[in-house]
Amino acid sequence: MIQLTVNGQKRQFDGDPEMPLLWYLREELQYTGTKYGCGQGLCGACTVHVNGKAVRSCQTLMSSAAGQSITTIEGLSATASHPVQQAWRNHDVPQCGYCQSGQIMQAAALLREKPRPTDAEIDAAMKGNICRCGTYQRIRAAIRDASGQTVKGAR
Repeated sequence: MIQLTVNGQKRQFDGDPEMPLLWYLREELQYTGTKYGCGQGLCGACTVHVNGKAVRSCQTLMSSAAGQSITTIEGLSATASHPVQQAWRNHDVPQCGYCQSGQIMQAAALLREKPRPTDAEIDAAMKGNICRCGTYQRIRAAIRDASGQTVKGAR
């Protein structure tokens, strides 16, 4: 029996310990904000927090999630009022929206580690999160905004 905490609630899993965390979150718990993208940990659509660190849930096995605290996009803020979520809206970041939960989770983890990141630090942290719509400039502006830094030329 695998025990873990998801979005602040104690959970138990008695299935295949080799199952990716992504499928447990989406299929068992119905937290569908975490998206399936590539299945290889390359696109970032499935990013969640494990003990506050951004990880790719498609590559995280249930066995390694045992005893861990998992936060999904649904658990980041019950009212979507997290500073990153607010900045995302303020800067009209989403277009198709598919990658956005992973992008937001990656950005929130970055700001937890580096509250006032440079553009180079933002680019490095977000490098593994792919946006097919190419909203990278707005993503960077939203992260700077969420960090309290002035954003020149932003909407």
